[in-house]
Order: sequence, then C-alpha cells, then structure tokens
Amino acid sequence: MVKEPKSAADYLQGTRQLGFDELLEAHRSGATACPLPRKADSVRTARDVTRSTLRGWGLAELSDDAALVVSELVTNAVRYALCSSAQGESAPITLVLLHLSPHVLLAVTDPSDEVPTPKEPDFVSEHGRGLYIVETYSQRWGWDHLNRGGKAVWALFNGRR
Repeated sequence: MVKEPKSAADYLQGTRQLGFDELLEAHRSGATACPLPRKADSVRTARDVTRSTLRGWGLAELSDDAALVVSELVTNAVRYALCSSAQGESAPITLVLLHLSPHVLLAVTDPSDEVPTPKEPDFVSEHGRGLYIVETYSQRWGWDHLNRGGKAVWALFNGRR
C-alpha cells in the first residue's frame, strides 16, 4: 500500500507542536540555519544560502521563487530588527530552511514582536508589496512568536511541481 504524502497542514501542525525555538536549536539533516547581521546586504547572503541549499537538496527548481520570498522576509526582518530595541543589538536575524519532504519550509526570525500585517499592494510604491509577494509565490505563509521573544515568519513550498 502506498502511503499518502502528508499535507502542508500536517507539516505545519507538527512544526507548531515542536515549536520554532526547538527547530532553531535542532541539528538535523534536511535543515540549514544561517544567522544574519542586521544589515541590508544580509538579503543577498540569504538568497545565496537559499539557492545553494535547495540545489544541495535536489530542489533547484524552487530556487527562484524561494529566493524572491526569502528576499522579502529578510528585508522585513532587517527593517523591524533595526527598529526593535527588544533584545538589544546582539539578537541576530536567522534564516532557517527545513526540507520536510516533499515540502520546504523557509523561516526568518527577528527580535521584533511586531505582527506581520499584509497591506493592500500599491504597485506604484516601492513599499508594501512584500507579504503580497510571499503569499503569491509560496504555498502558504504565516508567523509564530518565539519563546525567547521575537517571531519567526515562514513560507512553505511544495517540492513537487
């Protein structure tokens, strides 16, 4: 009998039961974590790590969409981390990639407790389209508070196309 693959909701439920704090600490195969400084050039680093990790997992076909989404998530994290005095200057932004076959979960943590709120996209303005892009290119997205303070904003991708 062929086992039915888990749905995205099943993976998200499992992630919530374990918690992002534990996932960030876990050293497991199919997981990559990359601390990023609170600087604009962290966006490029995050894209590069995402592309190389997905290639390593044999999921290069997700690279363009995932890199675009990671760019938006890290841009927001840098902006809010710079505005946040919540955990001092030392709390990093962290990019986490989890291969939960057939899904890939990308998460970006930051020290801000501010809830990500989608705005009506203004296609003329340079701002306000980030979460619209995340929603458009990922299968599902959301956020979770971290026990240590701050949040993880995540996006889920299906490795099967």
